[in-house]
Amino acid sequence: MSDVTRMLNAIERGDPKAAGQLLPLVYDELRKLAAYKMSNEAPGQTLQPTALVHEAWLRLSGGEDRAWDSRAHFFGAAAEAMRRILIESARRKKALRHGAGQARLDIQELEIAAPAPDDQLLAIDEALNKLASLDQAKAELVKLRYFAGMTIEEAASVLRISEATAKRWWAYARAWLYTEVTTSAS
Repeated sequence: MSDVTRMLNAIERGDPKAAGQLLPLVYDELRKLAAYKMSNEAPGQTLQPTALVHEAWLRLSGGEDRAWDSRAHFFGAAAEAMRRILIESARRKKALRHGAGQARLDIQELEIAAPAPDDQLLAIDEALNKLASLDQAKAELVKLRYFAGMTIEEAASVLRISEATAKRWWAYARAWLYTEVTTSAS
């Protein structure tokens, strides 16, 4: 049994010191996952990997009813927390772009830019929610790969499936999401 699993079990038993001991054990791995995800974000992103890890940690440790079955379950929950934080950030930015408290600018001063990556992230999130309603396991694989930056091997381990199955699911999910996002954008 790993130290992380021991700490998760201690948290479940109600040990008040366990959460404080868990963070140093998982921080580097969470930071690595957050840095990977943030490397795929658009330049000028205001959310930093450290802030993403801290916000995810607050969400994971904040509730009373937090119980994780294993290390894999914990990192799956962390991936989901990071995904939700990035989606909320994209929605906030989009709301600001559409006039929430923004000063008016002269149209002659504006530069025309390509569609914002935030719109793409929101489209992917919407398609991912549809996929989850059809096939939860494949949607979980996408969350672990896309939002947590896990490799096929790491995601297969978390989901307790073979690497071959993970590769098949990943190919299917990517194709399905691509079709869904491009069809809804038209």
